[in-house]
Amino acid sequence: MSDFENDVYYDPYDVDIEADPYPVFRRLRDEAPLYYNDQHDFYALSRYEDVERGVVDSKTYISGRGTILEIIKANIEIPPGVLIFEDPPIHTVHRGLLSRVFTPRRMAALESKIREFCATSLDPLVGSGRFDFVADLGAQMPMRTIGMLLGIPEGDQEAIRDQVDANLRTEPGQPMQSVTTDAFSGDMFADYIDWRAEHPSDDLMTEMLQAEFEDETGTRRRLTREEILVYVTVIAGAGNETTTRLIGWAGKVLAEHPDQRRELVEDRSLIPNAVEELLRFETPAPYVGRCLARDVELYGQTVPEGNIMLFLFGAANHDDRRYADPDRFDIHRENGQHLTFGYGIHFCLGAALARLEGRVALDEVLTRFPEWEVDWAKAKRAQTSTVRGWETLPVFTS
Repeated sequence: MSDFENDVYYDPYDVDIEADPYPVFRRLRDEAPLYYNDQHDFYALSRYEDVERGVVDSKTYISGRGTILEIIKANIEIPPGVLIFEDPPIHTVHRGLLSRVFTPRRMAALESKIREFCATSLDPLVGSGRFDFVADLGAQMPMRTIGMLLGIPEGDQEAIRDQVDANLRTEPGQPMQSVTTDAFSGDMFADYIDWRAEHPSDDLMTEMLQAEFEDETGTRRRLTREEILVYVTVIAGAGNETTTRLIGWAGKVLAEHPDQRRELVEDRSLIPNAVEELLRFETPAPYVGRCLARDVELYGQTVPEGNIMLFLFGAANHDDRRYADPDRFDIHRENGQHLTFGYGIHFCLGAALARLEGRVALDEVLTRFPEWEVDWAKAKRAQTSTVRGWETLPVFTS
């Protein structure tokens, strides 16, 4: 039987599958390692080795039409500066500019501010008997961190986050609607950038305004206003959503593994590896899409040029060809490399920041709330087709 006659079914918009995709992911890996969905017209790879090999091959699997299924299918012109939706040589130029900002050393210098943001969110809740991992912490601290990096006034940060989040939201079981270039226009940041041009400071907007670089044509220049607007939009979206989901998953998974949570309370040196295991175990962005620049032979099938390939990070991170007992959560696991931040030229620039935020958030929560249980009656999943996690995750604390 060919893979395409198999009865295994995967749909990234299916609410029931999304609630617990791992049984479907296992079937995909075992029965249909090259999968085709005719309803939404995409192919998918689910085994770790295939996904790792594919995301590294940026000449075959290109990003220039987008990396989100709906955006690739909309076939819209992506404005320059949407880094994750670019191919070399322009991607190389734009990534080089941003990599100056997202250095591990610069990220590490943020730790005290991130702890301060966590304390501001959590301290008023001590003794209340409950708090929400997402609403009270996950939706607050990453927003304040990115807002500080960009140079957005604190009073405006929530409105900006809500607008960015709204662009990602979908109706349950439905693709993202009305995909247009407006989502990347950055209009919401225009006033800040114009003000920053007149009042430089020690923030990312100022750095973008002042950066000189050699573009893909060999011309030495500064970024245009439009390019900066797009850059800032991308950073604001990428810097909020996935870290918010990571913090929500920490609340859920550690509630279900109280013995491991108590180990973390007793030994904080285990936290960095626990964060890596959380990133592997519940991957906040379960897939990334690419467009084929040429025909590809896989598992005896030809996937023609122009088709969409989804690389299922969430499935690859649970591949028992790569991990022993992958569906078991284990803070002591010797992880090696997981694929949550991607791989190759599109490896997540914000990985060091996301890891730092995850470590600090978990440390600060455990200090104040060593024990908690999820209030399932009020927990609510987030509806997006690009990230997977919780809209609200309230917990009872003791």
